[in-house]
Amino acid sequence: MNEEILKHRSEQAGLLTPTEHPLDGAPEVQTLRPERLGEYVGQTEVVETLQIAIEAAKIRQEPLEHVLFHGPPGLGKTTLAHIIARETGGRLTVTSGPALEKGGDLIGILTHLEEGDILFIDEIHRTPKTVEEFLYPAMEDFAVDFVFDKGIHARSHRYRLKRFTIVGATTRVGLLSAPLRDRFGILRSLDFYGEAELVTIVCRSASLLEVAIDDAAALEMARRARGTPRIVNRLLKRVRDYAQVRGDGRINVDAVTSALGLEGVDERGLTPLDRRYLKTIISYYDGGPVGIEAIAATLQEESDTLVDVVEPYLLKVGLLMRTSTGRRASELAYRHLGLAVQKKLF
Repeated sequence: MNEEILKHRSEQAGLLTPTEHPLDGAPEVQTLRPERLGEYVGQTEVVETLQIAIEAAKIRQEPLEHVLFHGPPGLGKTTLAHIIARETGGRLTVTSGPALEKGGDLIGILTHLEEGDILFIDEIHRTPKTVEEFLYPAMEDFAVDFVFDKGIHARSHRYRLKRFTIVGATTRVGLLSAPLRDRFGILRSLDFYGEAELVTIVCRSASLLEVAIDDAAALEMARRARGTPRIVNRLLKRVRDYAQVRGDGRINVDAVTSALGLEGVDERGLTPLDRRYLKTIISYYDGGPVGIEAIAATLQEESDTLVDVVEPYLLKVGLLMRTSTGRRASELAYRHLGLAVQKKLF
């Protein structure tokens, strides 16, 4: 919640929030985040790449190269940005692409960065093009160009910046312009987590929240977490509430099943929106193919929400197929929803 509030304030002010120690004294939701690379669970190749890059930068006494993380929401992009700041000893400054409405917003941020600082830009693909132009020389030459006056009196001045590191995060790397993408030295994709990794995360989080959980309950929760650490932590808190109010405070399989049943999360981790999405394709459009805009209009949801939040997991587990002619529900989706598979003659 605190992160959402800070992000909202940033968007209102067009500025960002610098934090020396982003996890110290933070509310409970942030204490579940690992603070060091050695504590980070999963994404083994990404972690190893960062460890090598950070160690090499320390040996050369240089700032870390610019880093770009891309992947579905909730897989740890923001957490890795906080960890990079801790590992390098730099101050972390947080903003988002939509918050940078004008070039002056970005220039004000860049000129306040010190040597070795980390600038984290969430949803970097939504940065306006006019602002993006200021990022190019800042990332490549550590400088920004000011233009004074207009017309024949126009004068240009180059302001030198301290050497810093930009950490960008995006859920849609394809929307990032090639000139901006090419200026990142480290590009890593974050993939969905396996059940074993999610079990480790949920047990660690339960320990931090001081709630008892058995192995079977942890596994059941991992199965329903859509391969996403953020979701497994959210489900853990809902099950904890249920166990404390309707049970003895300990989390077992019965508590998980009952609590997540109330949340509408089924045994494969599908939410009511996921099931409505699949049923819309099957019931309204005969299983597809159908365009995303038509589905969004039928569901009265934003198409970006469906593309970023709903579709990645459905594609991952084989319930949805995305073709050149549109979206189609797979036979597995029919069976999961308890519907008869309709075979088309042509």
